[in-house]
Amino acid sequence: MSISVRPFTRGDREQVTGLVNAHIAAVVPGVSVSVQVLLSQLEREPGEFIVDRWARERITLVAEQRGRVVAAAHLIRYGDGPETGEMYRNAGEIRWLVCWPDAPYWPDSLAAGDALAVACHAQLRRWGVTRSFAEGALPAPGVYGVPEQWPHIRAIYERIGFRNDGRVEAVLLAPVDRLARPAAPVDGLTTSRTVGINGTRITALLDGAEVGYIEVDTNLDTGPRMSRVGAWAEVGNLWVEPDHRRQRIGTWLLGQAAAWLELGGATRLLDYADVTEEDYTEFLVAAGFTVLTRTTREFTADG
Repeated sequence: MSISVRPFTRGDREQVTGLVNAHIAAVVPGVSVSVQVLLSQLEREPGEFIVDRWARERITLVAEQRGRVVAAAHLIRYGDGPETGEMYRNAGEIRWLVCWPDAPYWPDSLAAGDALAVACHAQLRRWGVTRSFAEGALPAPGVYGVPEQWPHIRAIYERIGFRNDGRVEAVLLAPVDRLARPAAPVDGLTTSRTVGINGTRITALLDGAEVGYIEVDTNLDTGPRMSRVGAWAEVGNLWVEPDHRRQRIGTWLLGQAAAWLELGGATRLLDYADVTEEDYTEFLVAAGFTVLTRTTREFTADG
């Protein structure tokens, strides 16, 4: 069994993009990324405007087996100065690792994935990092952590010593045209629309006082991403003041956001919930969302 682990070259771009898109497709329907989007992520991630500025080195590795790229991984080393956030200071991250599962026509793919993971671990050690992370943050909406649809990737991470000490989140999706547009549930409710901290904010006002708001972000595309189901958006924040809950104001705000998004051509809306937030997940499902995946965050290892 001949496996070659080496740095990514531009000649690998189509095979690696196909591998990345296979992993995206198992999590989010109808979305793929172009070669250009993938190559852009390998250089920098402007959307990660806090963490990305702390990056000091990046490297992408592939595992080639019998002339085929079977696995690929992207790694980042973060700075060790005071300008770097404490959690990331002198840390290294496997930003993502993807690998074809074993198949009857290719029964030893996972061996290549393991060889690549060992090489990633060795690279982190050469960098001399004091903390290591492992993720699955591909350049597509809703794909991060290690989704439950990737048990082979989780197993690869665990075999090189990564363990999960973090949280599990649900990723939910709703077709915008299926979200209800109910009438205002309380007499006198009005809205205002402003720039929010995580997207466009639609605020619910009752007698001039704010009783809740929703923020929706449509700036998810950083390049020529391809989707067969139109433009995407995500919920940045949804909040109703405690004294005004259980009055369907949250559902009404979702409907107000849906109407606004449709004007701009958005067709799909994502939201996220910690799995411990059962009430919020149930609220989203009742409103028309579907749970796409449960994804595990914060795989870590020492050094």
